[in-house]
Amino acid sequence: MKKTIKTAFVWARWGVLMAPFATMAAGFTKPPDTGLPTGTITNIVTSFMKWALALLGVFAIIAFVIAGIMYLISAGNENMQEKAKKAMIYAIVGVIVGLIGYVMVQAVESWLGGGNTTF
Repeated sequence: MKKTIKTAFVWARWGVLMAPFATMAAGFTKPPDTGLPTGTITNIVTSFMKWALALLGVFAIIAFVIAGIMYLISAGNENMQEKAKKAMIYAIVGVIVGLIGYVMVQAVESWLGGGNTTF
């Protein structure tokens, strides 16, 4: 328990010490002709989060389809049916987590960007 508290304290201290650097980096403009991507760090992180959440959604839907196929081919086998039902529940939870994550990213982007975007 003490190790967990110590680890949490170290991470909290690191976050407090790094916060000024993150805010300075948000207004950073890159030098010309460096080949670096254009855009702010906020836009890059937001784009990455959208990409990762889309990938999560695709994997969850594929898992749901596989679970459905498992249920269809179980042919009365109770163990296979239970495995398929659990896999379907996990896939549905994955889709819900992906959707909630997408909504959260949109909300934070709207709040930080100051724009009036709708979901």
